[in-house]
Amino acid sequence: MIEYTIKRLGIYGDGIAEGPVFAPMTLPGEVVTGTLEGTTLGDVKIMTPSDDRVAPPCRHFKSCGGCQLQHASDAVVAAFKTDIVAQALAAQGIQTVIRPIVTSPALSRRRATFAARRTKKGTMSGFYGRASDTVIEVPGCQLVEPELLAARDIAEALAELGGSRKATLAVTVTTSRVGLDVSVTGGKPIDGPLRITLAALCDSSGFARLTWDDEVIAQRAPPVQRFGNADVCPPPGAFLQATAHGEAQLLAAVQEAVQGAKRVIDLFAGCGTFTLPLAQNAEVFAVEGDAQMMAAMDKGWRMAKGLKTVTHAARDLYRRPLLPDEFNKYDAVVMDPPRNGAEAQTAEIISSGIKRIAYVSCNPVTFARDVSQLSAGGFTLDWVQPVDQFRWSSHVELAAQLSRV
Repeated sequence: MIEYTIKRLGIYGDGIAEGPVFAPMTLPGEVVTGTLEGTTLGDVKIMTPSDDRVAPPCRHFKSCGGCQLQHASDAVVAAFKTDIVAQALAAQGIQTVIRPIVTSPALSRRRATFAARRTKKGTMSGFYGRASDTVIEVPGCQLVEPELLAARDIAEALAELGGSRKATLAVTVTTSRVGLDVSVTGGKPIDGPLRITLAALCDSSGFARLTWDDEVIAQRAPPVQRFGNADVCPPPGAFLQATAHGEAQLLAAVQEAVQGAKRVIDLFAGCGTFTLPLAQNAEVFAVEGDAQMMAAMDKGWRMAKGLKTVTHAARDLYRRPLLPDEFNKYDAVVMDPPRNGAEAQTAEIISSGIKRIAYVSCNPVTFARDVSQLSAGGFTLDWVQPVDQFRWSSHVELAAQLSRV
């Protein structure tokens, strides 16, 4: 049987040997065997394990597709994710200070999407299996907050009431200050009897809000999130940072990057994750493509005390980026774009008088592309702070400071 020596980890966390040959759940330096199918090694056996191999903390690791790196030591995972950021920047010819990565603890994810399905024997819920559409029950999951894990029972009840044998429900559950916020897609079309039954389940289960295919079925209390001094009730399905810990780390980096600014523009502002805490010390103009998220942020600001003026606009920054003269009178910019980055907006910032940027990114590759553009426009990348909210996955986020004289 052919033996393969793992040389490095790929961007999705698989070990890579010469060829390339991709071997899941392996580590650099390990000698492995298996059955080669195309470029992927199956039925992997570890002949020579790495000293950095650890016992996975979750008993579902081998079957569940939610994590890729539980077999690696924390030090290996931290180095791997930091290197993803460094390599993305190096590909653009950029060097800077990369700070030590900060990692959210286990059992801290505050949002999860469970797959829920009716079966011949009843119902089941969990996460999809590794590289499959099989639902794996995960009662011992080490990623999500315990309150979320307990919501698997709710997911199964929803599948019983509104699911079909031919489809799988996606049940997204988010913790809030007043209870669980539950949103369901993939279920039966809503009708009068189903609406009444679902509303009764919401009441008896005690969660804050139940949404079915974008229709709010019942709301016992607004499922608020705390941003700085403000309580905000995001619209169903709105973006939210994966962990409270990760959000706090990103916010601290943003606050450092714009420290002393009296007037700030927050682009791709969501529901005010950064806008509202920054408003404790600065006037903020928030821009976001989703009008409902802007309305939720505005309501939270109006109900809060002690905040400076926050104005907002619902605007698609890909089709209508802010123009250079719209940055007049502002001292700094915060950007937190989706995975495809902010290329169009970056070009307009270069032509403006802005001298400081706090850039938050969930994609180091598009971040590095935008930074390259900003560097050509006179900005310096002062530092990067990697943040690992998605523990044991291959995903990494970051916050950074850019400035120009």
